[in-house]
Amino acid sequence: MSPEIRLAQQPEADALLGRSPLAALVGMLLDQQVPMEWAFSGPYTIATRLGADDLDAHEIAARDPEEFAALLSEKPAVHRYPGSMAQRVQQLCRFLVEEYGGDAEAVWADAATGKELLARLQALPGFGKQKAQIFLALLGKRYGVRPTGWREAAGPYGEQGSYRSAADITGPESLAKVRAHKQEMKAAAKAEKAAKAAKGT
Repeated sequence: MSPEIRLAQQPEADALLGRSPLAALVGMLLDQQVPMEWAFSGPYTIATRLGADDLDAHEIAARDPEEFAALLSEKPAVHRYPGSMAQRVQQLCRFLVEEYGGDAEAVWADAATGKELLARLQALPGFGKQKAQIFLALLGKRYGVRPTGWREAAGPYGEQGSYRSAADITGPESLAKVRAHKQEMKAAAKAEKAAKAAKGT
């Protein structure tokens, strides 16, 4: 795993993302409806509250759901919706324990093609196609995991030189560009919706 991760914009949290495949997956899972840095600093916050240097899929999967939800809900909360995200993190860890012996890296370690890796990522609880493609692009661009056809499988997120997602962040400047792109996309979607509504009247 690459140490040059800048998603959380916090040295300790980014270092964990760089050395822990499970932390990277959990960060990606948390990356919805909250700022990206908040989501990707979540794994470090969880590890710290568990009194550990890393996340362990077996340990998280076995935790009492109410206790784990309370852990994520402590202030500052790990997510805007800590209860439901605690459930999702546990679901992900249980799946990894059942399917991969608790080894998150095994999801991509022997994937022969980008298409195969995308299918594996999409099978993870909480990973739809878009999230799976973004994580595939993140693996290729930042972690050096590049099975044949990975860029194609990642769709637009695999493009070189783009600023679309977490996969393209290397520091504050690129984070600002990704944020601007997301705002443009939201504005375009809003305008399209308004145009359709106007046609219907």
